[in-house]
Amino acid sequence: MKAIQHFKTITKHKIKVMQLCFRIGLYKQGLLHDMSKYSPCEFLTGVHYYQGDKSPNSAQREEEGYSIAWLHHKGRNKHHWEFWVDFTRQGLAPAKMPTRYVLEMFCDRIAASMTYQGKRYQDTFPLAYYERGKHTYIMHPQSRALLEDLLIHLHDNGLDATIDYINTYIQK
Repeated sequence: MKAIQHFKTITKHKIKVMQLCFRIGLYKQGLLHDMSKYSPCEFLTGVHYYQGDKSPNSAQREEEGYSIAWLHHKGRNKHHWEFWVDFTRQGLAPAKMPTRYVLEMFCDRIAASMTYQGKRYQDTFPLAYYERGKHTYIMHPQSRALLEDLLIHLHDNGLDATIDYINTYIQK
């Protein structure tokens, strides 16, 4: 039963991201978004730690101290800021994310909030979630600035106005 529920949750999320990506012209990214979640490594972990209202990776991390599914996922999906962190002689260093991946990350955050919050979703939720964790993010300043700009725009103006903003000013 948990396998079916997990499949439905990740598919619902993927479809929401796809719809949002399509609205801003990211057709290929929308179609390919999070395909790794269907791989055995990620899917089986998702089934085992399925909760329905938050990521199973968090539960695996709490129990085991790390999430092998998350390590697999973030290493294959360029819309995660963690993909863009490299190790240098000075320590961990963020690379600037191409705009299209920041936009996909923005869509991913909205879709995750919509999926996990359901009917309770509000356009203020993605920014609130970001604010709770941003102090741990190792992001390039320009990538961070763009994501924050979009999340604030969403918070203040709503989804449709933010999509228009992206299509008019960001996706030139």
